[in-house]
Amino acid sequence: MTTAPGTTDLADETVVASERTADHTQRDLLRLATAGSVDDGKSTLIGRLLYDTKSVLADQLAAVERATAARGGGAVDLALLTDGLRSEREQGITIDVAYRYFSTATRAFVLADTPGHVQYTRNMVTGASTAELAIVLVDARKGVLEQTRRHATITALLGVPHVVLAVNKMDLVGFDEATFRSIADEFAAYAAQVGLDDVVAVPLSALDGDNVVERSARTPWYDGPTLLEHLEVVPVLRDPGTEAFRFPVQVVIRPRTSEHPDYRGYAGKIASGVVRVGDEVTVLPSGKSSVVTGIDTFDGPLDEAHAPRSVTLRLADDVDVARGDLVVPTGAQVTVAQELRGTVCWLAERRSVLGQRVLVRIGTRTVRALLREVDARLDVDGLVVERFTGVDTLHAVDATDTSSDAAPSALGLNAIGRVTLRLADAVPLDDYAEHRRTGGFLLVDPADGSTLAAGMVGATLLDRLAPQDDPADEADWLAGAGI
Repeated sequence: MTTAPGTTDLADETVVASERTADHTQRDLLRLATAGSVDDGKSTLIGRLLYDTKSVLADQLAAVERATAARGGGAVDLALLTDGLRSEREQGITIDVAYRYFSTATRAFVLADTPGHVQYTRNMVTGASTAELAIVLVDARKGVLEQTRRHATITALLGVPHVVLAVNKMDLVGFDEATFRSIADEFAAYAAQVGLDDVVAVPLSALDGDNVVERSARTPWYDGPTLLEHLEVVPVLRDPGTEAFRFPVQVVIRPRTSEHPDYRGYAGKIASGVVRVGDEVTVLPSGKSSVVTGIDTFDGPLDEAHAPRSVTLRLADDVDVARGDLVVPTGAQVTVAQELRGTVCWLAERRSVLGQRVLVRIGTRTVRALLREVDARLDVDGLVVERFTGVDTLHAVDATDTSSDAAPSALGLNAIGRVTLRLADAVPLDDYAEHRRTGGFLLVDPADGSTLAAGMVGATLLDRLAPQDDPADEADWLAGAGI
């Protein structure tokens, strides 16, 4: 068992990252996020993980020691390694998303410590949106709470493929096996309900280090992996050859120099799949096709490249390609449309208003749009979908109206709902469930550039939970609307 460090021995055990000789470029990268209710110990767990993997820099440690002393002294509070905002340290809670980076001999990690308060649900969405694994913490004394279910639901909604249930503070229940099994079984049942298939439960004490990095002698009844052992082996890499190729164009390169007078390349980051010289590709939304004649990188040309590499493609024909276009294999079934239907989590203090003008950022493209409809809202606590009918979808409410008696279908802060957007231009649309990297989008306020919502194209957990539409009711509504 690893014990809580004191202020004198932490500095001796700190290893400065620059002294490491391991080759980081050869390691897999796992993006993960933590979530849980208030005071479940998320920040302490992450601090313990950083400390026990020797990922704490000397200046970081010194700052934490000073902050601990200012709060009354005692053992160094490892939670302060991730609670970076002064307001967080003073209140002892996590408010913003804190990102930390660490690595072991086999894998590198990007970790997002997300807030536990209900009012900061939007921050949890931000932190988990790119995660491949979510650590959901539960206080062993309290068990599965409403906020635990909320975070599990959001994890399922965002399509995070792997989940760890970290049953923390086991030391406060005497490392009782029955308590752990009861919590694990309750969470597993709920996870199955929302579609989380890969869930691993680990009993631990973040404060003392039990089963975080080193196996604990106080849980002889537990034969599963420690938290770090699981993080090091959970599968995160898929064979790029099994994924459809997607390449959002970021910039068109035309040097027009004496050395490269006719060079034309299309630069960007491969979102998924593999591209090879000689592949036939199509540029969307124009639908023009060509053949890849070159794949250029800073280190030289390649015969093939796969996600997530940044490259510049050269094509055989001078087709019209611009920033925001999507390069896909010729023959790929991709919807190109001016109507986007998807699920959003509303991130702004200002609620949605029908007829509102927004900017939609999808891939590398930004397009003007109108919010035409909000027809469903998800109650993540009860897994109930509230449906709206008879909504006028075309400028039903003045976009400047922010009064309290606005349309009942409005989405407020942290709300999750299904929307329909009318786009100014046709854009390629990938379903988020099949193409997570190109199926997400943002809604942006054109007036000040603030983010209004984060969304997912196509069917999500909300659609699976929603009651099925009655074709007769739909026909009646369309007739009543004069359509």
